[in-house]
Amino acid sequence: MMITDLLLLQKAREQNLNVKEQLKATIEKIKEDNHLSSDEELIRAMNAQGVDYNVWVKELEENLMRQAVIYVEVDRNIVLNDSDTVSYYKKKPEEFVVPPEYRIKAIYLSGATNPADQLEEKRNAISEKLKSGTSFEDLVAEYSEGPKENGGDLGFFKKGELDKNIEQGIEKLKPGEISSWIEAKNGWYLVKLEEKKESYQKTFDQARPEIEQKLYLQIREQKINDYVKKLKEESFIKILKPNPLNL
Repeated sequence: MMITDLLLLQKAREQNLNVKEQLKATIEKIKEDNHLSSDEELIRAMNAQGVDYNVWVKELEENLMRQAVIYVEVDRNIVLNDSDTVSYYKKKPEEFVVPPEYRIKAIYLSGATNPADQLEEKRNAISEKLKSGTSFEDLVAEYSEGPKENGGDLGFFKKGELDKNIEQGIEKLKPGEISSWIEAKNGWYLVKLEEKKESYQKTFDQARPEIEQKLYLQIREQKINDYVKKLKEESFIKILKPNPLNL
């Protein structure tokens, strides 16, 4: 990797690639993201973390130069073939199946802070109040030890993102229905299914950007490997210290 970095940097210098504007823009973006108004503030922040600003700038510039070589020699020469994109979609349709999504509200009781007898007492009380007509949202406000905003609304979850026990407890519910009590790893849940989006297969047009990105990255990786191999073949490389990191 060290040899590759040196070869790319050498090639960038041979091609007189100038990355000063990209370097300036990158530093400005870092200052903006960290709410720093000047270079002096950035330097002080780096010094506080034991980072030498000048060394960091030099390394950043060299990295941008290596990226510029890759862009010139590899990236801008990659052309995707429409037939390959279509073929990928036909061969791997399973990659473009969107799983069902569930929007849920929940009443949560912690298993860590409630003794077993109190947990059972609270669950029974909540269940009885539900039967007597108390709204789920009112019970969230009164009892839930989890999020209470918007009646305990936890938003959307795709299939596979929820605790398996919770998922099994809600997958057969219809919107508006409430599960029985569900024991999960960290406590007990009573879940109301607010909305369900069914699973569907993406059309080719919907999947196309994703396929093109996958194919582009595959081609790019191979072309970078080929380019680096060519650079090494064209260069004289003598390794003076085979294990410079003493690993």
